[in-house]
Amino acid sequence: MTTHHTIQLGVNVDHIATLRQARGTTYPDPAQAADIARQAGADGVTVHLREDRRHIQDQDVYTIRSNVALPMNLEMATTDDMLKIALKVKPYECCLVPEKREELTTEGGLNVVAQMGAMQDYVAALKACGARVSLFIDPEPSQIEASKQVGADIVELHTGQYADQQGDQQQCELERIQYASSFAHQLGLQVNAGHGLHYQNVIPVAQIPEIVCLNIGHSIVSRAAITGFYEAVFAMKQILNGARLEAEGSGM
Repeated sequence: MTTHHTIQLGVNVDHIATLRQARGTTYPDPAQAADIARQAGADGVTVHLREDRRHIQDQDVYTIRSNVALPMNLEMATTDDMLKIALKVKPYECCLVPEKREELTTEGGLNVVAQMGAMQDYVAALKACGARVSLFIDPEPSQIEASKQVGADIVELHTGQYADQQGDQQQCELERIQYASSFAHQLGLQVNAGHGLHYQNVIPVAQIPEIVCLNIGHSIVSRAAITGFYEAVFAMKQILNGARLEAEGSGM
């Protein structure tokens, strides 16, 4: 495996659906946003079908899968209901995430170490339908090793701790992500990352050479409310490309 000269942007359109659900209307349409993201240079679209259906609805998943010419990353909890939907939708990628109904957003990574047997069976079921399986985990070697053992293709490193910190503490979290990325890459896992990344803090993460894709949603949708969705996605993609080029130029 080699490190990657370009970095992909997966655009999460959950919060387009959040705006729609706030009024129970038919707009704005996450599928339309996903297609605009494609036009603006996004490499994939991410949707999190939560158990409580607080934003993305089942129909959104089917519509985006059928009508948007981007690889779909379906974020989902490890439940029987979600497995049935995934087997029907057949997304390009399934990202398994922990989920608590009372949380505002996903608060941490999966504890793969604590549920190896169940996770192995669930991963195998998803891979049988042709999906690549990603596990959303904290940047910890034990969780990365467990992810490899249960058959995951990808780990998505949780960057929330990094995003929440500043100064030396943020640098410490960045170093954790850098080490975890290198370790996962050495094990043959694809490395993605995301959570809490925005236009100001994304560059150091985008410069990590082993990271293939960053999945970003809330900050893009927030900017889009002011500038429009095309501009918001295009600007993020330009930042990622520039960060990777700069890293290569400096020999990182």
